[in-house]
Amino acid sequence: MLNVASTPEPNTAETLLELARAALVRLTPSEAIQAAGRGDLLVDIRPLEQRQEAGLIPGAHVVSRNVLEWRLDPRSAHRDPALARTDCMLILICNEGYQSSLAAATLRSFGLDATDVIGGTQAWRRARLPIEEAPRG
Repeated sequence: MLNVASTPEPNTAETLLELARAALVRLTPSEAIQAAGRGDLLVDIRPLEQRQEAGLIPGAHVVSRNVLEWRLDPRSAHRDPALARTDCMLILICNEGYQSSLAAATLRSFGLDATDVIGGTQAWRRARLPIEEAPRG
C-alpha cells in the first residue's frame, strides 16, 4: 500500500512516484498486450485530448483519471462492475507511464491487482502495437 506519510520530510512528486512503483510489478507494452489476451483488463486513463491525438488502444477500457477511484473501487456505489474486479489484473496506461503508476498504487490500496505499462502509450506506439484512430467530434 502507498504510505505517503511514512517519510520524515514532506513528500515530493518524485517520492510519491518511487513509493508507488515500489509496490508494482510494471509491464512492458508487449507484456501488457499478452496479459490482456489472457483476460486481464487494460484501462486507458488518458484525457480525451490525448486519446484523440495519439489514438486508442483496441480493447482498452477508457476511464477518465478524475473518476478512476470511484469507478474501480469494488465498494463504491459508483463502481463499474465490469472493471471493479478482484479476479483479474487491471493494467493502467497513460501517455508516458507516470499517472498510471500513481493510479495503480491507489487501486492496489483497494485490494485490487493493479499495475501499469512502462512508458505508457508512447512506448506502446514505439513497440508498434495496435492503435486505432480515435473518432473526432
